[in-house]
Amino acid sequence: MINPWLGALVHALVLLVIMHFFVVRWVTVQSTSMYATLKPGDLLMVWRWPLWTGIDRNDIVVFRDPLRDDLLKSNRPLLVKRIVGVPGDIVMIRKGHLSINGIEEQFPSTGTFSYLVRLKEGRSPDALLKYLGLQRGSVQAGHLFIELPLNPQLAMEIMDHPDVVNVESMSTATGSPRHIFPFNPRFSWNSDEYGPLKIPGQGDTVTITIDNLPLYDRLISKYEGHELSADGDVLLLDGKPLTTYVVERDYYFVLGDARHNSSDSRYWGFLPTDHVVGVGGPVLMSKGAFGSK
Repeated sequence: MINPWLGALVHALVLLVIMHFFVVRWVTVQSTSMYATLKPGDLLMVWRWPLWTGIDRNDIVVFRDPLRDDLLKSNRPLLVKRIVGVPGDIVMIRKGHLSINGIEEQFPSTGTFSYLVRLKEGRSPDALLKYLGLQRGSVQAGHLFIELPLNPQLAMEIMDHPDVVNVESMSTATGSPRHIFPFNPRFSWNSDEYGPLKIPGQGDTVTITIDNLPLYDRLISKYEGHELSADGDVLLLDGKPLTTYVVERDYYFVLGDARHNSSDSRYWGFLPTDHVVGVGGPVLMSKGAFGSK
């Protein structure tokens, strides 16, 4: 006969495993990419059931790093971003403002852009960073100036900080750097001037050309497991001529709420649905924006 205490422990462990895989898990936020909606050190509850019931635009999602091809998917680091584009959406950014399907989206009230903060001579940024709930390694600091993710409300609040001389918003990005997805000079985009880009979904038929292949080569070869090659000017898919491609799964476009402090879909492309771990819920514990709480 099983000891009642041992039986209760086994049942509790089984229930915990079921909850972890199908109901809820917990994730500690590691970066500033969602600041100030989420802050480094926040313990975030993650709902698992939306993986089966559906994920919506504006959901905060936790997912496996899509670029870590050197690791099994289950061993890849977890990232946290906001879904801004779902299959079929057309995403565009102009002067830092996001539009979906031609309609400008409201920026999250807790979202941030880059500000340049001037410190008083001889002052360390440590006290200011602690006040904001930021870590020194997560921001760019100089001798007198420090670049911080802020919004108008936070900028006004830190103007009264004893170490601060001045706070100014930084200009939007210019040019077309090669580290922006899809990493091709045919697409002269940057983090503040991006798209338009249509988000692919399962069953979509996409015409593939030399010009637009950079948008889909990783999707086809890495995420959906096909072999891409070329025979002269002819593109080949698994050894056969490629002119159209039927997308096999859904994809999303994600951004961090800290728009100038986030490595997101602007930098690495579409997020496959099978990389999503769950949807962010309430913050269970937080260091807070202004000290521990």
